[in-house]
Amino acid sequence: MPASLATVDIVVPVYNEEQILASSIARLVDHLETSFPFEWRIVIANNASTDRTAEIADSLAADDSRIAHLHLDQKGRGRALRAAWQASDADVVAYTDVDLSTGLTGLLPLVAPLISGHSDVAVGSRLSSASVVARGPKRELISRCYNLILRLIFAVRFRDAQCGFKAVRTDVARLLLPAIEDEAWFFDTELLLIAEHNGLRVHEVPVDWIDDPDSRVAITSTALDDLRGVRRMVGRFIRGKANVELGTLQRQPLADDFGRQTVTFGVIGVVSTLISLGIFLALRDEIGAVWANVIGVTATALGNNWANRRWTFRRRSDQDRTWRLASTLVVFALSLLGTSLALAAVSGNRGAELLVLGITWAAAALLRFVFLRRWVYR
Repeated sequence: MPASLATVDIVVPVYNEEQILASSIARLVDHLETSFPFEWRIVIANNASTDRTAEIADSLAADDSRIAHLHLDQKGRGRALRAAWQASDADVVAYTDVDLSTGLTGLLPLVAPLISGHSDVAVGSRLSSASVVARGPKRELISRCYNLILRLIFAVRFRDAQCGFKAVRTDVARLLLPAIEDEAWFFDTELLLIAEHNGLRVHEVPVDWIDDPDSRVAITSTALDDLRGVRRMVGRFIRGKANVELGTLQRQPLADDFGRQTVTFGVIGVVSTLISLGIFLALRDEIGAVWANVIGVTATALGNNWANRRWTFRRRSDQDRTWRLASTLVVFALSLLGTSLALAAVSGNRGAELLVLGITWAAAALLRFVFLRRWVYR
């Protein structure tokens, strides 16, 4: 989109914010007028407030045509963002918390990569080494632990899922929003997980951030809800229910990605091998080498297949998913048969068994990589 013609909607979700709404919007308007080169509009998304928030929002909208008031009958930050973003006709939709804890100097770096087309989603990060943050130890600890969980489980690249400072290209948002189920605080995490899962580019901006001591966020209950959301997303990813058809917005892979695929396949293979070997050693004396191998390798088969599909070959569409899974399982079964026959020939000699496992597992992995790359995921 031409930068000179780009438009940005900045959504400010609010619930019972009569004390700070007017002053925060005034600060935001002042910043946009002096330091923001694109055409903009502020949307106050009122989450069923019961105080004078609606009255103040109406007054602000009446005094300035660049301010709009969107009233919702139900609470939930995710619900507010969904409604405001779906109704937007701007090129980029963004949001910031009403307390303006995030420094507004980060707004232009947040939206610029989206307007240029370089990125699809942009997030502010309080956990970047370049960020300047002032907040209490409890919030800091919970935030770091939560984002570490996301990196360990989903291997995400972004550092901070819950900073109230994000932007999305509107054409991308229209495709992602139907796939996002949460209507509350986990909405942010779900947005980022689904975006990255579907190959969209997420741009992260270091921010200046000052903790709001009057924040109404219930830290403990919100953290528990987020963990339940993480569990739900694991299930969706495993079942292939987080895929979004992006059409022309899908970023095309490199013409030859052999180097990255080789390294990723190797890392996944090492992790799977260590798990299988642990199971083999634990069960060998009880049930014999052949059956210990069968159980050990089978235990990692589905996870290995999913990880290679997701990260090595970056396939997210459900198209031909059944055929690909069946083809992979056939290769797995043939590899397992070969390993089992070789183990049966040396059964009883632990050293020989481990040598056979090493050779046959390595050979099977090499053949599986060639097969997956040249035929299944070509």
